[in-house]
Amino acid sequence: MSIWKRKPLALLLAEASDSEKGLKRTLTAWSLVALGIGAIIGAGLFVRTATAAAQNAGPSVTIGFIVAAIGCALAGLCYAELSSSIPISGSAYTYTYATMGELLAWIIGWDLILEYAVGAATVGIAWSEYLNNLLVNVLHTSPIPYSLSHSPFQKVLDPVTHQVIEQGIINLPALFIVAVISLLLIRGTQESAFVNGIIVVVKVAIVIMIIVFGWSYINPVNHTPYIPESSIFTDEHGVGHSYGGIMGILGAAGTVFFAFIGFDAVSTAAQETKNPKRDMPIGILGSLAVCTVLYILFAHVLTGVATVEDFRTGGKEASVAFAIGKYMIGYQWLAQFVTVAILAGFSSVILVMLLGQSRVFYAMGKDGLLPKAFGDLHPKYKTPYKANLAILVIVGLFAAFIPGDIVGDMTSIGTLFAFILVCISVIVLRKTNPEMKREFKTPLVPFVPILGVLVCLAMIYGLGWTNWLRLAVWLLIGLVIYFAYSKKNSKLNNPDKDIQK
Repeated sequence: MSIWKRKPLALLLAEASDSEKGLKRTLTAWSLVALGIGAIIGAGLFVRTATAAAQNAGPSVTIGFIVAAIGCALAGLCYAELSSSIPISGSAYTYTYATMGELLAWIIGWDLILEYAVGAATVGIAWSEYLNNLLVNVLHTSPIPYSLSHSPFQKVLDPVTHQVIEQGIINLPALFIVAVISLLLIRGTQESAFVNGIIVVVKVAIVIMIIVFGWSYINPVNHTPYIPESSIFTDEHGVGHSYGGIMGILGAAGTVFFAFIGFDAVSTAAQETKNPKRDMPIGILGSLAVCTVLYILFAHVLTGVATVEDFRTGGKEASVAFAIGKYMIGYQWLAQFVTVAILAGFSSVILVMLLGQSRVFYAMGKDGLLPKAFGDLHPKYKTPYKANLAILVIVGLFAAFIPGDIVGDMTSIGTLFAFILVCISVIVLRKTNPEMKREFKTPLVPFVPILGVLVCLAMIYGLGWTNWLRLAVWLLIGLVIYFAYSKKNSKLNNPDKDIQK
C-alpha cells in the first residue's frame, strides 16, 4: 500500500460522468460573477476588516486587501484550469489525489475542514454578535447574557482594576444557527437562484451605501499615518500581533484573506457552465475584481469614520454597525438595516460552507479515507446526512467554545495552504498528463502557479507563529488519523477489499 498512490484521471472522470451526469450547462459568465460575489461578501468583510485594522495595519488594511486579492487571483487561475479539467466533488482534495497521491490528498482534505467547517464556525460567531446587536439596537430588548454568547476564553476586564467583570461560558446563538442550517441541509433545503440573487443585491447594496454615505464622515486624522510605525499589539487573549509596517500589512492580508474565501465556489460550477474556457476566468476573476474594489473602498471608509481604538474596544465583531451608530449621525436606520441584512447574509454563507464541507466529507467517505458512513445518502432526502451530523458536532464545538478571531485566522491559514497545493497541482498535472483535455489553461505556467505559492506563503508568514503552530498541530492530528485508519481502509490502496464489499 503506497501513500503516494494517485487516483487515475480516467477513474475520476468516470466517477464525474456517473455521479453528476444530469448537470446542465446553463451558467453564463455573469451568473458566475453573481455566484462569486454572493459567496465572497460575508462575515469576512463586515468583521475581519475591523479585526485587521485593530491588530495589524490600521488604515493600511486597504493595502492588505490588495495583497490578499493578488494571492486569490493567482490561485483562482489555477482553480479555473483544474475545475474545468476534473469536474467532480471534492475540490482541492480531488485535484491533489489525482496529482500528488493519497497522503497529500488526505492532508488537503483534512485541511479543508479548516476552510469550510472552521470558516462556518467563524461566521456563526459573527452571527451571534450581530444577533445581540439586533436585540439591543433594533428591537430595543435585553441582549443574550455575555456568559451564554461568548466562549470560555473570552472575558471582560475592569479597565482600572483589571479584574474579570464577565466571563464567557458557551456561545449558544452560534451553536443554534449552525445546528439549524445543518438540519436544513439534511432535509435537502436549498436556496433558489432567485433568493440567491436577492441576497447578492442586498449585500452589495449594503456595502455601497456604507461607502457612499460614510465618505463624508471620514476624519483625515484617523488615516494619519496611513501606514503606522512597526510595533507589537497584544490582544485580549495575550497574543502579540505585528502592528504597522510591512509585517503589519502582511498580517492584515492574512487576516482579511478570510473575506475572499468563497470565490473557489465558482470553480466547482465548471460542469454547469456553458463555455468554461471563456466563462470560468471571467467568473472567478470578475467576482474577485468587483469584491476587491468594494473591499478597498469599504475599508478606507470604515477606518476613516472610526478610530483603531474603537475597533479594539467598543466595536469588536459588530464594528460596522457600531461605527455607523457612533459617528454617522442621522444614519441610525442604516446601522439597523445593516444588522438585519448581515444576519441574513451570514446565514447564507454558513449554508454554503457547510454544504461545501459535506461534499468533501462525502468524497472522502466514498474513497474510504473517512468512515464509509460519510458517503451514505439519506434514503428519503438523498443527502449525505451522516456527514452533515458529524459536521454539526465539529462546527458546533468550534462555534460554541472558541473565540472568533482565533478560528478566523485558522480558516485563513488552512485555505492558504489549500491554495498552495492547488497551484502546485497545476504544475504537476502539466508534467504528468500533458495530453489531458483542458477547457481552460492557466497562463504562464509555471510562473503564475509559483507566484501564487509565494504570495500565499507570504500571507501565511504574516499570520504569525501562533497560527503556524495551530496548523502544525491540526495537520499532526490528521496524520495520526490517516495512518491509524485511512491508509488501512483506502479503496484505492485496497481494491480487493472494496470488491468483496
